[in-house]
Amino acid sequence: MWRGILGKKLGMTQYFTENGDRVGVTVLQAGPCPVLQIKNVERDGYAAYQIGFDPKREKVSSQAEIGHAKKTGNAPMRFIREIRLREATELKEGDVITLATWEDLVGKEIQVTSKSKGKGFQGVMKRHGFHGLRATHGVKTHHRHPGSIGSLTPARTPLGGRMGGHMGSEWVTQKGLKVAKIIPEKNLILIRGSVPGANGAQVLIRPAQPYVAPQKAAKK
Repeated sequence: MWRGILGKKLGMTQYFTENGDRVGVTVLQAGPCPVLQIKNVERDGYAAYQIGFDPKREKVSSQAEIGHAKKTGNAPMRFIREIRLREATELKEGDVITLATWEDLVGKEIQVTSKSKGKGFQGVMKRHGFHGLRATHGVKTHHRHPGSIGSLTPARTPLGGRMGGHMGSEWVTQKGLKVAKIIPEKNLILIRGSVPGANGAQVLIRPAQPYVAPQKAAKK
């Protein structure tokens, strides 16, 4: 069964292995996540379970959020996501997902999805890795310029070009991360490597998804 759990990034620290090696790890708080809804193929067209994380007050929640959470006896949640399933699940609405069943993932790879840090408006050199223009031979105040962005025909800037703009603040999935340690009684998971996002960012943690090569259409 495909598993997933929600949480937030707490920060980074160091972890000592059994051999005495010191490794840098990212500390994530994962769960508890109540199951808010179960979807099946017959009714919804696909199998999935919807979970929430980080309860919030009803004062800052909409009536739709309050009503949806009360169906399972829970408070409104700040972070809600659906976890797709390949087959039917034994979970029921109202169940709580914790790290107690994740201890078998220690030493294995997982993938973490989070929103990256916002960088604001950035130029093409930082945003896309452009080299810029030369710093000598008559180049003045255009050292970080992108270069030509159009032509006489069609006398306009074509759409879709790599230019300056807002950088960061996008949902990013970091793969190849390994679980160093799981502390289920404190809802903590230590991951070797860096996780996108600032401290306090919401994260979606899933086991590493096996690569499936795209199938080519048969030639007629």
